[in-house]
Amino acid sequence: MKTNVIVGQSGGPTVAINASLAGVIRQSMRSGEVGEIYGMLNGIEGLLKRRIINLRASIKYTDDFDRLAATPAMALGSCRFKLPPPPHEAYEQILQIFKEYGIGLFFYIGGNDSMDTVLQLSAYFKSRGENIRCVGVPKTIDNDLPVTDHTPGFGSAAKYIAGSIAELALDSSVYDMFNVIVVEVMGRNAGWLTAAAVLARDAGLGAPQLIYLPEAAFDPDDFIEKVAGYSKKNQLLIVAVSEGIKNKDGEYVSAAGASKDGFGHVALAGTGKYLENLIKDRLGCKVRSIEFSVLQRAAAHYASGTDIEEAFKIGEHAVVAALHGQTGVMATFERVSNEPYLVQYGTVPIEDCANLEKTIPADWIVDGCDVSAEMVAYLRPLVAGRAPHFEEGGVPSYLLLDKTIVKR
Repeated sequence: MKTNVIVGQSGGPTVAINASLAGVIRQSMRSGEVGEIYGMLNGIEGLLKRRIINLRASIKYTDDFDRLAATPAMALGSCRFKLPPPPHEAYEQILQIFKEYGIGLFFYIGGNDSMDTVLQLSAYFKSRGENIRCVGVPKTIDNDLPVTDHTPGFGSAAKYIAGSIAELALDSSVYDMFNVIVVEVMGRNAGWLTAAAVLARDAGLGAPQLIYLPEAAFDPDDFIEKVAGYSKKNQLLIVAVSEGIKNKDGEYVSAAGASKDGFGHVALAGTGKYLENLIKDRLGCKVRSIEFSVLQRAAAHYASGTDIEEAFKIGEHAVVAALHGQTGVMATFERVSNEPYLVQYGTVPIEDCANLEKTIPADWIVDGCDVSAEMVAYLRPLVAGRAPHFEEGGVPSYLLLDKTIVKR
C-alpha cells in the first residue's frame, strides 16, 4: 500500500532550498511507493493551521523540476515557529493531521532549529508506536550544521560574495586615492560565508585584504593599526567582516539594542557601519560600508552549479532513506576528496545536528584577520560552475506553486 508524503521548509531562504524540494518531489514520484505528495505552507506553523497543498498539481512538465530548482527563496514559505517541549497539544494535533492525510513520510528542509523539529516529531511518533518516518534535509547559507561536510545554499551564497567583492575591488580601484570598503556578510556565530570572500582574490587585486570572523576575538585598536598600515602603501583596502564578530569578552560589537527572533537569536545588524565609523573617527580617510543583506541568499542569477545539483540530489537521497525505513535522521554530505571533488550521501542521527553549530576550525584562521590554504581548498569546489536559469523577456522566470489548500 502506498503512503503519502508531506514536506515543509523552515528558517531563512536560500537559492538552493527549492532544489532540495524539487528533489523530494521527483524521487517521491519516481519511487512508485508514494501516493499523494503534500506541501505545508509556512512550515510546522502552517501545518497546524492545515495549510496543506498538493504538490503534484504544480509539476506538469519534466522541466518544471529544473524550473523549481532555479527559483530562489522558499516556494512553500517559511516560519520561525519552535515546537514546545512535549507533552504539548501541538504534537497530538500534528499526529491527527497526519492520520487524516495518510502521511507516512515527513521531510523538513532547514537548518539547526528545523532539525530540532524533526528530532521532536520523530521521538514523539516513536513513543506513540506510529510508523511515520521523519527525515531532515539540510539547508543554510551559514554552513553551520555539524556532521555534514557542507550545506545546500552555502555554495551559491559564497559564490555571490566572492564575485561581488571582486567587482567592488575593480570598481573602487579606478581612483588614485586611498579608500576603504567594509563589506558586512551574514554569519552570527560561524564565519564560513565571510571566509568565502577570500576567493575574490583570484580577480588579481588582492581583495579582501582583511577578513574578520566571529570565531576570532575582534580588537578595535589592532584593526585600526592594520588599516593605517595599508593606507601608507595601497590605494584600496577591502575588509570582509561577519555580522557576528565579537570583542574579547565575547560580546557582539553590533548587539547594543538589537532585537531577538522567535528562537531567541540576536538579530544582528550594523557591524559594517560600526567599523566604518571607527575608521572615520580614528583615521579620517575615505571609507564606506556595504551590507549585502538578503542579496547574498537570493542571487539565483549567480548560483553555484555544484550547489544546486547537490541540493537536488540530497532531497532525493532523503526520500530514498525514508523509504528504506530510516527515521530521526538528517541527510548529509561526506567529502571524499577535493581534487577531483567527490562527495558521498549519507544520514546521521538527528540528535547529532539539531540545535548545534559548526564553527570554523581555529587552525583555518590566520592572525585573526585571514584564512588558511585549507579553507581555500575546502571552498573552491562548492562555488564551481553556473547553475541553469530561466528567463522570459530578458528577466528571470520562476516556477510558482499552486497554493490551493487541499481539504480531506
